[in-house]
Amino acid sequence: MIRAALIALTALLLLAAPARAQELTRDFGPEAATGLLRLRSTTDISVLGPVIEAFLARRPGLRIAYEQWGSNALYGLQSADCAAGRAGADLVISSAVHQMVDLVNEGCARPYRSALTAALPDALIWRDELWGVTREPAVMVYNRDLVAAAQVPHSRFDLLDLLRPTESPFRGRVATYDIERSGLGFLFAFADSMEATTFGGLMESFGRSGAIATCCSAEIIDGVAEGRYLVAYNVLGSYALVRARHDARLGVIAPRDYTLVLSRAAMIPAAAGQPRAAAQFVDFLLSAQGRAALEAAGLVVRLEGEDGAALELGGAVETLQRPIALTPALLIALDAHKRALFGARWRDAFPAPPPAAP
Repeated sequence: MIRAALIALTALLLLAAPARAQELTRDFGPEAATGLLRLRSTTDISVLGPVIEAFLARRPGLRIAYEQWGSNALYGLQSADCAAGRAGADLVISSAVHQMVDLVNEGCARPYRSALTAALPDALIWRDELWGVTREPAVMVYNRDLVAAAQVPHSRFDLLDLLRPTESPFRGRVATYDIERSGLGFLFAFADSMEATTFGGLMESFGRSGAIATCCSAEIIDGVAEGRYLVAYNVLGSYALVRARHDARLGVIAPRDYTLVLSRAAMIPAAAGQPRAAAQFVDFLLSAQGRAALEAAGLVVRLEGEDGAALELGGAVETLQRPIALTPALLIALDAHKRALFGARWRDAFPAPPPAAP
């Protein structure tokens, strides 16, 4: 009861700030449709839109109201809906999968099982209430025009070497997600801390070299393309690859020491008003047709071999993949004490800028 109350209070605080409203909304399908599915997701509308349209192509009686949210705000909203027993969304898809595991753990999801969900590997399904529907690596992005071939980092060890010299040209020009603003950024950083012996060294090097912690994939990738940053670390590969295929300035690398692989998680809320349509969309995403649409959108990335000229595997077969499994182990990332310790360590590496002079 205490935990549920705390979650509800956190949700209300998250929703209190005006900046935490949904980022974008869009309706898909005919206005005359008799059925309406409300979908909330962290995925950019421009990316998931074609997938939604492919799903609706044979369903003229259905319309989808899409809401794009930041991961922390979406988590807060769904927690509040769950605590109130409110039918907000019919389907939720988020890249911050640790938050989705927590929602399921709190009884906020409706179970569903089909031949397609049952065929998922154990790492991509939990309790028949959470399903991994994409395949996206965490990558490094660099500016091809400004980073010499000999300096391109193909691993975390290479990145450490770039940041080590006192007069390194990479000082102040390496960027990553701000984990206090991005649920996905927190998840990647926390996974690194559990996985890599290099994590402590990276945090120290980021702090010493003036690395930038900022928000959002698009902002970081723009910064690399424009030359404000030379390298970006732990960027969501799906977005980076889509940009790189149309922008020759961008290089994208799956680190050869290991590559985190994320599967966005889908959940049907317990109070969903259209659970049948939501289940149909989940099955579509897992079907051959849906996988093809997701791959065309860049949301399913193959790491077993070259996945187009934009992705550099830094050793192809040698790249070690580390899938982020949808299991209760992710709840560790939400433990208040561990988050506080991790946040303090992060702030040591990325101190807040001083306030502007009056």
